[in-house]
Amino acid sequence: MNIKILYIISISLLLVSCGGSKVVNESNTANSSLTSKNIIKTHQAASPNFSTLAARMNVVYENGDDLQSITVSLRMEKDKKIWVKASLLGITLAKVLITPEAVSYYETISNTYFDGDFSLLSNWLGTDIDFQKAQAILLGQSIFDLDSKYKSSVIINKYKLQPKTQIDNFIYSLFLNHDNFKISSETLSQPEDERMFTVNYGKYQKIEGGYYPSHIKIVATQKDSKTQIAVNYKKIDYNAPIRFPFKIPKGYEEIQLN
Repeated sequence: MNIKILYIISISLLLVSCGGSKVVNESNTANSSLTSKNIIKTHQAASPNFSTLAARMNVVYENGDDLQSITVSLRMEKDKKIWVKASLLGITLAKVLITPEAVSYYETISNTYFDGDFSLLSNWLGTDIDFQKAQAILLGQSIFDLDSKYKSSVIINKYKLQPKTQIDNFIYSLFLNHDNFKISSETLSQPEDERMFTVNYGKYQKIEGGYYPSHIKIVATQKDSKTQIAVNYKKIDYNAPIRFPFKIPKGYEEIQLN
């Protein structure tokens, strides 16, 4: 498992770490009379209110002939830290620690580590990513600020939001569930570069007033390359006391990213 895989997995896992604590629409259909402003406001209100979170999940990673199934532990302190440990048969494969200042990672099999900024993730997604944007992704909220420049429509009983004017070679859209206003799917694409990143959420489960997904699927394509990641949650603990043990072992070789 290389650093790119761990980066993708760590972000993918966290995309749906938490759900919102407010539900506005209890009907069975989307309200076509809602304005874009109201839809956006309700989605923003669905942002989770928590201090810490701990979860365990099974992750299946597939890229061409490479198929891996691993157990992952996730710990998060809102606005401060995101910690991920990947294991196989009880053996730690890698750890990732993300803070507002840096992204750190080490892999036990290759005895390598990385300690740097968000440049790799920014290059891979095709847009600038900092901690706040990463956290928005991790919490199932829109990664971009939604404002009056967005338009809305109702499609297949979901609210679709997209910019009134898309940026050149960059198309962004998201679909929100009509009942909890959490993201059903989110897509970033760059047609000229043949690159697309899509996250699809399964049904949400309600835990202590908040909505959490039970399954997500991430698909990333770039020209002839396709990566798929499936995440199934086993357990989620909300506001539990947690620690973030992370120390790069001595003797590990630093990975230099160009």
